[in-house]
Amino acid sequence: MLVVSTDSRTWAADSAALLRQGPARAGRCRIVALEGRSGSGKTRLADALAVPLGCSVFHLDDVYPGWDGLAAAVPLVREWVVEPLLHGRDPCWRRYDWERGGYSGWHRTLADEVLLVEGCGAGARDLRPYLSALVWVDVPDPVRRERLEARFDAAAYAPHRERWATQETAFYLESRPRERADLVIDNSRPVPEW
Repeated sequence: MLVVSTDSRTWAADSAALLRQGPARAGRCRIVALEGRSGSGKTRLADALAVPLGCSVFHLDDVYPGWDGLAAAVPLVREWVVEPLLHGRDPCWRRYDWERGGYSGWHRTLADEVLLVEGCGAGARDLRPYLSALVWVDVPDPVRRERLEARFDAAAYAPHRERWATQETAFYLESRPRERADLVIDNSRPVPEW
């Protein structure tokens, strides 16, 4: 397993070069899963990686069915993302409305050679056969907690933090994405500046 650090100015380009090497396993598309605990910086890293990869990002935050929905999102990713790709189509999915508590209309994510799937659950055991690469974002717990407190949505997230962390722990014990990662990104800088 290769480790890169966001301390390096070339981490994104270096990572993209490695991640493009994996074979396409979802039709003609390479799915790159970006995993890590809440507060690790997955979303920010995904947006930064998408540039050198030249790809779209699919965020699992858009499809979790609420605060207890981590495990339920995995079959949705299979149905809404993987299955269309296997048949040469772009992923079509429904966004979860966290305030209303239900799904809204359909959306499409353009997928070409690579699709970056970001979020807890992206590296699930059931999805792994379709992944070209699995990336783990590694951050010390104190840094993660500090980031969670500094989030723009910290007040809304705070009442659900422990509940979500319990689901993450159960998922990571079962699927073990860190141990199976092709690449680990050390994102322990307090505030990454790229």
